[in-house]
Amino acid sequence: MLGMSRAGLAERWTLFVGALLSVALGVALVQSSLLLLISAAGQSSDDAAVPMLGVVLGGSVFLAGFVISSTFAFTVDQRRRDLALLRLVGGSRGQVRRLLLGEALLLGLTGAGFGVPAGLGVMAVQTWLMRRFEFVPPGFTGEWRMWILGVSFGTGILLAVAGVLVAARRAARVRPLEALRESGAAARVMTAGRWVAGLFFFAGALALVIVAPHGGPAGGQAMAMNVAMPAAVAMVAFGPLLVPVLARLVPFGGGVLGSLARANVRDARRRSASVAAPLIVLVALVVGNTGAGSSFTASGVDELARSTHADFVVEAPVPAGAVPGVATVSAETALLADVTVGSGDERETTALDALVIDPRAYAAVHGTAVELSGRAVARGPGGEVPARGRVSVRLPGADLGQLPVVAAVPERMSGGASLLLPPGLVPAAALAQAPTRSFVALEPGADPAAVRAELARLGPVNTAGDWLRADAEQRSSTTNKVMLIVLGLGGLYALIGVINSIVIGAATRRREFAEARVTGLTRAQVVRSALLEAYAVTAAALVLGAVAASAAFFAVLATTSAVTGAATLDLPWPLFAAVAAIALTVTGATSLITSWSATRHPPVSLLAARE
Repeated sequence: MLGMSRAGLAERWTLFVGALLSVALGVALVQSSLLLLISAAGQSSDDAAVPMLGVVLGGSVFLAGFVISSTFAFTVDQRRRDLALLRLVGGSRGQVRRLLLGEALLLGLTGAGFGVPAGLGVMAVQTWLMRRFEFVPPGFTGEWRMWILGVSFGTGILLAVAGVLVAARRAARVRPLEALRESGAAARVMTAGRWVAGLFFFAGALALVIVAPHGGPAGGQAMAMNVAMPAAVAMVAFGPLLVPVLARLVPFGGGVLGSLARANVRDARRRSASVAAPLIVLVALVVGNTGAGSSFTASGVDELARSTHADFVVEAPVPAGAVPGVATVSAETALLADVTVGSGDERETTALDALVIDPRAYAAVHGTAVELSGRAVARGPGGEVPARGRVSVRLPGADLGQLPVVAAVPERMSGGASLLLPPGLVPAAALAQAPTRSFVALEPGADPAAVRAELARLGPVNTAGDWLRADAEQRSSTTNKVMLIVLGLGGLYALIGVINSIVIGAATRRREFAEARVTGLTRAQVVRSALLEAYAVTAAALVLGAVAASAAFFAVLATTSAVTGAATLDLPWPLFAAVAAIALTVTGATSLITSWSATRHPPVSLLAARE
């Protein structure tokens, strides 16, 4: 049976090029991310490097599995007549499954063979990106380990075999006569598995939308950022139903070409859904996650603007009464503290940001009362420590021991310091080298320009509005960098999936194109009809991807309303337009190239040839 698998790959290699490329890229990304993750964990690097690489590794596995499984499913679907003939000449269901699994095994081995050396190039690119975004020191390098060869080949085989399992099972269950006639189970595009998967992921997305407002700032943001993925998978599962309906709403124009494109969209539902699937994921990931990220940033800025009652922010200590016209000064000294919570086996130490504050001035400027004095601490707006209980606090050069948590400031969408300390608690030596930021509120009638000039003698001065925007950008910079890397990976893989589907579809449509030309259409007309069809399917995918992304936006609105009291949605429309333009360009160019290539031979020779 393995010999038949090898012969099948050699005979219909054009159907498997996309699957081979997907496996190779998946192996390369997993290998590179795993090596860099281990290297970053063992070397001195930014605290965000290891979590970022963990996200990239998980995203690589998910996207590779998704694209490979959809590519294999489409490839098997395009060969259902061949598989039906194999059954008619005596092949059993088990033999059909073993044939397809053998092909997947060979593709996995071959893809891993290409993916291992490609992974070295990918690792170089990822290392450059990590240095560029300052996740790792300038001298950081990924370390090669020989055991990664076994992991890489195992990953290639696992991805390929797992990707073909469902398609092989379905192909073996279809009766051969139904496959030849394209009736019964062979004609059914919405299988029980698709219904179950679609409803399951739809329920998961709905649950995240409902629960997100109750997760607080950190939990709510995390859940909202993850809503788009299950929503996208649900849209993909229902794709054979939804894509043709939406695609047919696209104005094709009058005439024969429009009618032909509309009929192809209606009849070739599997092909349309396969082309649309990676685009749906691409739009949902990019539009949903970037829109959610920018909305949370805007919500944090608005929340701080409403709660901060200051006119200027000075990056230096401002002594009380030192500048005429100043009503209140909240001087806040930032420290990095090792905070230990729990006891025994549940004891856990975390490095957190701490602020040394004057409770009365802090309350006046930030609008939040803090009852704090003596040997005690309060939970800050960044959370991460219990609102009550005891914690152990160690500062650079000073161990404060166990302290009670006597108050808690409400958590903010923009985060902030996790621990607030009274001024008399911290030794002067620890405060001497720590940076201090002062929030300054003016007296009624004071001249802002004159006060600012006096404050500038003490240190850099910004208006509260300018400081809020700069602070939000700084806080979100790491998240934005991680998102850029992950979404870049997702976008690349999704576009490869689109190209795979269009290439596979065109490779099996040579006879269809020849029949159209025999009936009187020119080669250019056939190509234009295929282009219209590709644009219609792309438009449907953009709509369904936007629907999946909107689930994340509902979670954003609910979370920002619950946390800050004001629902906020800030969408980067230029990015959305760029995604749509790229999708239309890629599908259009791929359709033109593949359909032109598929029609290069005279139609009579294609109709007479053995398929």
